[in-house]
Amino acid sequence: MSRENRYIFDVNVIVSAILFNDSVPGQAFFSALDCGVLVFSPQLVVQLCDVLARDKFDNYLARDDRERLLAGLVQDAELVVPSVRIQACRDPDDDMVLELAVSSGVFLIVTGDKDLLELQPFRGIQIIKPAEFLKLFDSREPV
Repeated sequence: MSRENRYIFDVNVIVSAILFNDSVPGQAFFSALDCGVLVFSPQLVVQLCDVLARDKFDNYLARDDRERLLAGLVQDAELVVPSVRIQACRDPDDDMVLELAVSSGVFLIVTGDKDLLELQPFRGIQIIKPAEFLKLFDSREPV
């Protein structure tokens, strides 16, 4: 698969997409799934599991449904173990997203995180909001 069809979505965007399918993050996320592959690291999967296990999301989607969705996402994703250490973000927890992006060779990170967005671009990797991804996706020529 080409570099342009592989995407990293941060945990907050994925959670928003799962809980609110019709939201802008949801539309961006499901558009990415339709046209490409998500790239995860083991650390990103653990963080996503931890967040989706929170009781506060029970009112939106049953825990079993969240677990099944996550299992399906991970099964269909490309798993990359980061090979570089990066300390560039104001929030050190966000460095794992940058490490994954650099190690996997993706060209695009989709996030709503201001700490990541202020680094745009990072080593040639675009860091954009979900709404910008939708504009990019909508402007592509059909293959």
